[in-house]
Amino acid sequence: MGHDIKKFITGRHSKGRERVEETEGEELQMRVVWTLVVVLLLGTMQRRCVNGEEWAGDYSKVSGIIIPGFASTQLRAWSILDCPYSPLDFNPLDLVWLDSTKLLSAVNCWLKCMMLDPYNQTDHSECKSRPDSGLSAITELDPGYITGPLSSVWKEWVKWCIEFGIEANAIMAVPYDWRLPPSALEERDLYFHKLKLTFETALKLRGGPSLVFAHSMGNNVFRYFLEWLKLEIAPKHYMQWLDEHIHAYFAVGAPLLGAIETVRATLSGNTFGLPVSEGTARLMFNSFGSSLWMLPFSKYCRADNTYWKHFSGGSRKGHHSHQCEEQEFQSNYSGWPTNIINIEIPSTHGLFNAYPSISEIAETNLSTMECGLPTQLSFSAREIADGTFFKAIEDYDSDSQRLLYQLQKSYHGDPVLNPLTPWDRPPIKNVFCIYGIDSKTEVGYYFAPNGKPYPDNWIITDVIYEIEGSLFSRSGNVVEGNPGAASGDETVSYNSLSWCKNWLGPKVNITRAPQPEHDGSDVQVKLNVEHHHEEDIVPNMTRSPRVKYITYYEDSESIPGKRTAVWELDKGA
Repeated sequence: MGHDIKKFITGRHSKGRERVEETEGEELQMRVVWTLVVVLLLGTMQRRCVNGEEWAGDYSKVSGIIIPGFASTQLRAWSILDCPYSPLDFNPLDLVWLDSTKLLSAVNCWLKCMMLDPYNQTDHSECKSRPDSGLSAITELDPGYITGPLSSVWKEWVKWCIEFGIEANAIMAVPYDWRLPPSALEERDLYFHKLKLTFETALKLRGGPSLVFAHSMGNNVFRYFLEWLKLEIAPKHYMQWLDEHIHAYFAVGAPLLGAIETVRATLSGNTFGLPVSEGTARLMFNSFGSSLWMLPFSKYCRADNTYWKHFSGGSRKGHHSHQCEEQEFQSNYSGWPTNIINIEIPSTHGLFNAYPSISEIAETNLSTMECGLPTQLSFSAREIADGTFFKAIEDYDSDSQRLLYQLQKSYHGDPVLNPLTPWDRPPIKNVFCIYGIDSKTEVGYYFAPNGKPYPDNWIITDVIYEIEGSLFSRSGNVVEGNPGAASGDETVSYNSLSWCKNWLGPKVNITRAPQPEHDGSDVQVKLNVEHHHEEDIVPNMTRSPRVKYITYYEDSESIPGKRTAVWELDKGA
């Protein structure tokens, strides 16, 4: 979730040589990915009709639409704010996110411009911020002298586009206020109307459909847009509009089943390398309605279909019925490697009287309770997403009420989509899912109340990591659970990133090749590998321990007009 911002800010404190080596490695991976994008693009551009006219697959007519991730869009002030005890004030159009100079010198003023009302998502009475526009809003977050070029986000992508000869008007960014929940993006900023207009403008300007590049939470935004579009366009024209306007969708680092790091940021704060305390980071993060958009959820639980409910005369408002498959209750961990949250309650003495909200859940653990010893309550991804966890800690945490309110209003009760449900394959002709694997990634936490007031009232006592197919605690002990065949990209776990493998068909072709330049002799290919739905595909291929590979999965027999592929990059984030 916050990997972009964490990486470039913490990079400031690294030694120059280490940063150069890291940057060179990232540029190599970017070159590999972008070259593959171009190869796939040329391969998918067959003759088709656009607006009733034949489009011969001329890539010069294609546009690239970029939807950035969480915290990857600049925010600018739209107020005049005098900052006492600081020589720096905020004036209209001043950079807020991310101006590290003002953050360091006037943090209280800066927070006024960043935080939102946690209930109605309105701005602070003294300062408001709005997302910048255009490519410059996403290429560098803080181009100033403190972070300099280390703050680049999409800059390298744009650079490669230029090197491949892409015209300036062929690349369009669609920044958004990443603090807002999905419905508020439309209500306040008409964001999804603007996104639709961007696709239509690109088609009129260039004469061909667009490629969508979405990163991290940008994929959640695009998913919501596709559902919102169903309610804006007549049903018989929906697929026609998609075919005419979107040629391919590239899902980069998509948290398809949510991201564990969201829970950590919600409960104890995650500074992502910013020079603020974890408590301050928690206050800020939890004021954003988007703070719950990437909560982990069960792969076995779905909501009703709002689209058909709308056309069958049902109300567009109200709670989405949430139904789980039997497997949710027969298996452990909701399809995740382990329980997401484990809460250690100090003592059972007087527990129920002092904290009645946890009594019902604690009673299920009575058989393992011993007087005076800590009691552990564990919560799965389903219990996080449906609010059970937040309700259980109401008496421990004053912010739970706000979180439950926002969860119901902006997610369970969203009139378009409950985003905390598994993805189906988007109805786009060409879908490519790209993510990194085999980095050390957090998959579970142990928390305990520490007696301090909110927002510093929780302490992390242990962390569970997945590392290349195994689970370990922070101290290095092996942990039991259901680890995947690989680990995640350092921010999002493998099971969430690889969910898009479910979009592949029953027969899959697999190719594995080294990321560095090679002569082709070490490329491995497996054809017509059987793939069972909701089961991972683990290629029976060799790998050298010192070589980083890219493994490419593609339907061996695609549905006519549809193409799905998945790329896994070793140690890629």
